[in-house]
Amino acid sequence: MAFVQKSIYYFDSPGKSNTTDAIHFAIDRAQELGIKKIVVASSSGDTAKKCFDVLKETGLHLIVVTHVVGFSKPGEWEFDQKTADSLQMNGVTIVTGTHALSGLERALSRSQKVGGGSRTEAIAEALRRVVAVGLKVAVECVLIAADNGAVGVDEEVVALGGTMSGADTVCVIRPAHTANFFDLQVREIVAMPRVR
Repeated sequence: MAFVQKSIYYFDSPGKSNTTDAIHFAIDRAQELGIKKIVVASSSGDTAKKCFDVLKETGLHLIVVTHVVGFSKPGEWEFDQKTADSLQMNGVTIVTGTHALSGLERALSRSQKVGGGSRTEAIAEALRRVVAVGLKVAVECVLIAADNGAVGVDEEVVALGGTMSGADTVCVIRPAHTANFFDLQVREIVAMPRVR
């Protein structure tokens, strides 16, 4: 019987205090597996900047996935424009796309006229509650990155997601497009909060 033994790291609690460790775990696993791309969620730009600062000398390509314009406030992009400009000047790919696991579905479930949950939101909630919020975020960011052509569906990536802010979950994912969601594979969980 063939098997592979790998380390998994568990944080005592979720949150941005785990960000630096999560980034180092992501880099180590990417280098160990020969993966060239790291996908990270960042709403304001803080996590993206931290990630870039730690991995800029590694030769790994950073792909940052941000909230859509209007996520928190109509017509506004939460990501800091100066940070975006600096990252892009240094070769970082920034992808801004509609949440793959909510988007239009959230408008329906929040509506007074339609109401009710959706199957898409049920998938998102299952990932959040059963494994970790950061896993849901990482999976969603990889879907968005694949839909925008920033990652291929035939390569593995290391993805980082978090709970509210920062990064506390690291996983290895074989991407898929949102329309082919069930082709996506979370192949490894490298780090996650043990208690959520």
